[in-house]
Amino acid sequence: MQAAKLQARLSQQIIAHVRDRRLSRGAHVAEQTLADAFRVSRAPIRAALAALEAAGMVRREPNRGYFLAKDGDDLDGADSFADADGDEEPYLAVAADRLAGDLPERVTENELMRRYALTRNHAVAILARIAQEGWAERLPGRGWAFLPVLASREAYDLGYRFRAATEAAALLEPTFRIDREAIERLRDEQRSLLEGAAETLPRSRLFAINSEFHETVAGWSGNPFFLDGVRRVNRMRRLMEYRLATDRGRLPRQCREHLQILDLLERGELANASALLRVHIDGARRVKTAAFG
Repeated sequence: MQAAKLQARLSQQIIAHVRDRRLSRGAHVAEQTLADAFRVSRAPIRAALAALEAAGMVRREPNRGYFLAKDGDDLDGADSFADADGDEEPYLAVAADRLAGDLPERVTENELMRRYALTRNHAVAILARIAQEGWAERLPGRGWAFLPVLASREAYDLGYRFRAATEAAALLEPTFRIDREAIERLRDEQRSLLEGAAETLPRSRLFAINSEFHETVAGWSGNPFFLDGVRRVNRMRRLMEYRLATDRGRLPRQCREHLQILDLLERGELANASALLRVHIDGARRVKTAAFG
């Protein structure tokens, strides 16, 4: 069990390490460099890299080592390694305290260790996850800085309005093209939620699945500015989503609407898909902003 926990932590840390340095596809990910950076032996680093290889993030070349299979900025999936060691409760505590203004804009690993009774490795893993999700970044030298988030009802509402307009417009771009493999992956995720996964998955994973759906569809526009805009708003609204109570009763409807949108896109009914997507996001906006009271 301890080995599995260490592998999960190191996998998160490697993702954050690669993204922080904006390494490009094909870059060498050296075992010894990572072992030195995280103060562990090469054996657990090798196990973590094997897990990342299984996830399609790195590739192994015989007698040469591991190399990035994607650009660092395109590495997603830290959530896949997030719950193996019980990170969820302290992670959500950090999120809640940051949103409430109880954490300063800059923190150190030692401060988080003291405040949440964490080991150093656990604190680093949580900070690495936060950095990968885009609401904090490592400072040069020492410490971490939290990035701006949507923290008021008004800002949250505006973020949803921006998403409704942007995502609906993305489907009408002349360069819009669906990815057949990705569309089946999205369908499988939505079906899994409908079959019961929505009742048991942690809030962070539900948010990740929903964000991935909307970012993937926006990415099919062929216009990187649409995707960048959606990603930025999703990063900024993440903490507010965690703070609001998750109404799991509305998730089946959300999933069915996602599947309807995918069906329309696959049939080439882009205008209808765009209209439904706007209604879908606007409906979520009304429900979520009402939860502010």
